[in-house]
Amino acid sequence: MALLLHIDTATEHASVCLSNNRQIISYAENADPKNHGSFLQPAIQQLFQNTAYQLSDIDAISVSNGPGSYTGLRVGLASAKGLCFALNKPLITLNTLQIMAEASVTHMQATAFDTNYLFCPLIDARRMEVFTAIYDAQLTIVLQPMASIINETSFQEVLVTNKIVFTGSGHHKLQTMLQHPNAYYYNIQHNAKNMVSLALESIKQNTTANLTYIEPFYIKAFFDGKKA
Repeated sequence: MALLLHIDTATEHASVCLSNNRQIISYAENADPKNHGSFLQPAIQQLFQNTAYQLSDIDAISVSNGPGSYTGLRVGLASAKGLCFALNKPLITLNTLQIMAEASVTHMQATAFDTNYLFCPLIDARRMEVFTAIYDAQLTIVLQPMASIINETSFQEVLVTNKIVFTGSGHHKLQTMLQHPNAYYYNIQHNAKNMVSLALESIKQNTTANLTYIEPFYIKAFFDGKKA
């Protein structure tokens, strides 16, 4: 059994959930990015009030560790580290873009989609910049996470031979300038539930974070989540 607490405050939509292996036991969310800090601790308390478990029962905590909002990442990681130190539990750090890709794959699996599709999450990083990466349907990295200035030629080399599903807060501005028969744009909202399988895989691979030295994965020095 793996009883896990999952924390995601990396983007505009924050959420937490408690899972037992692959089963979601309790879940809470917040859609106001200005209130992620005040949302998080009460939400975690509520998760356990809704169940028969105590916080001390968890086996580990996973956190969405970036890229994303500078403030949101600090809120999530600080809370996760504090709980792990207090409870003497391991910390699992997950890439936000991979969590978003997992949400896209899960969404598309509910349809008759081509399993050869690639998945490109885009986090709006102000002006014409995004944080992005590309994954295949098994969540293997095709294009490494990076900050990118998007334009009408973005992703063209990959689009020549691949169908790509674009999602996330940055996909709207890409859609205004990039129209391609292999480009598909979807509004798919990821949340902490999409962290469960990734966290379990990290446990299987024994890849936990060093609590003393772990920092958010910013890609760039600062991103506050506000549009220019």
